[in-house]
Amino acid sequence: MKHYFTKTGFILIGFTALSSCASSGSSPEAATKKAAKKETVVKKSSSTSSSKKIGKDKHGMPTYTDSSRTRYLRATAYSHMEKEPGAPGRKNAAGTTLKYGSTRSAAADWSRLPLGTKFKVKGNPSVTYVVDDYGSALVGTNTIDMFYPTLRGMRNWGTRKVTIQIIQMGSWERSAKLLKGRLHASHCRKMYYAIKKKTGSSVASN
Repeated sequence: MKHYFTKTGFILIGFTALSSCASSGSSPEAATKKAAKKETVVKKSSSTSSSKKIGKDKHGMPTYTDSSRTRYLRATAYSHMEKEPGAPGRKNAAGTTLKYGSTRSAAADWSRLPLGTKFKVKGNPSVTYVVDDYGSALVGTNTIDMFYPTLRGMRNWGTRKVTIQIIQMGSWERSAKLLKGRLHASHCRKMYYAIKKKTGSSVASN
C-alpha cells in the first residue's frame, strides 16, 4: 500500500513538473506579443503627437498645429481657364507661373500653409505640390486648392478629402512680406494679421 502511494506521488510530481515546463515555455511567446503590442501603441502615440489637432474649420475639417507634418484636409481644384475676374492668367499669387507636372501648384490659406510649403498626397508619391497661390474662399479653412491647366481636369478632381505629408514647411516671412502690400483685400488682411499674431510683429513688419 505504501509502495502504491509512493508511485502515485511520483506520477503527480512529474505531471506538475511537465505543466510548469509547458507554462514556462509559453512565456517567451507571450512576452514577444506583449512587446509587439507595446511597440504598436508607442508608434500610434508618436503618430498622433506629430499630427496634433487643435480644432475644426467651417467645413468640419481638423485644424492642426504648425508642427504637424501629416494632415487630413479638404482638397478642391481650380484652373486659370475659369478666367475669374482679377485672376492674372496663369500667374500665381507669388508672381510666377502656375505649375503642372511632377511639381504642381496648390493654393491655401498662407497663415496655415505658408508660401513655399511642399507636400505630397497619400496615394500619389510621384507628384510634389508646392503652395504658391491663395484664394479668398480658402482663408480660415483647412482646404487646399489643386491647380489644373484644363477645366476637364479640374472637374474630374472635384472635391475630395486627402491625407498630405508635408516635406518642407514654407516661409512665414515671405508670406507676410507679399501680403503686406495687398492689405486692401480683406482675405489678404486676414492672412497677414493671422501670421503676425502667430509669429510676432517683427516677422510681419519687415
